[in-house]
Amino acid sequence: MTQPAPGPVPGSAARILLADDHTLVRRGVRLILDAEPDLSVVTEAADGAEAVAQARGLDIDLAVLDVAMPRRTGLQAARELARLRPGLRILMLTMYDNEQYFFEALRAGACGYVLKSVADRDLVEACRAALRDEPFIYPGAETTLIRTYLDRARGGGPLPDRPITEREEEILKLVAEGHSSKEIGDLLVISPKTVERHRANLLQKLGLRDRLELTRYAIRVGLIEP
Repeated sequence: MTQPAPGPVPGSAARILLADDHTLVRRGVRLILDAEPDLSVVTEAADGAEAVAQARGLDIDLAVLDVAMPRRTGLQAARELARLRPGLRILMLTMYDNEQYFFEALRAGACGYVLKSVADRDLVEACRAALRDEPFIYPGAETTLIRTYLDRARGGGPLPDRPITEREEEILKLVAEGHSSKEIGDLLVISPKTVERHRANLLQKLGLRDRLELTRYAIRVGLIEP
């Protein structure tokens, strides 16, 4: 049974999990956060799968996740963390100024979205907002739009349909990373034939023709970096 995260103890620093596949980015972000007396990075991860594994065994208050990472994206990790620990605050860190990613982040369970290009300006404020369970996005977005979306999500209201399922998204990412059907099957513990069936469904759903077009689509939606 999953347990909600209790939140930071009043007067203590919030415990943060930082996940990004670029060591230099993690180092810079950690310097920004650790400079604040109320924020403390207690663990780091280099991909989404490692982030989920870290969060399973550690007492953390906030997960800061890069959107595009190997093995499992930040969005995929956010969905898994939201299921495992419903009270955990999640903040997305990305280089992509893209409304689609923002709404996917909200759908995945995140409450904030920060651009890496302005992390030195916005990240600390975003972390504090997330810990207060308040939405945050880079300046220029409409806060009312964020609140409306969150209210609809929490109240069970209708949300826009995702074009593909979570399993299809997993397979799309791995196909775009160059894995064979057998390798994908081994990673996801399914048969190569099942992988091929999902791949065929992806091509049909997305109106694409081959692996190259799947890869271009995966880059466009932020599942992998170009």
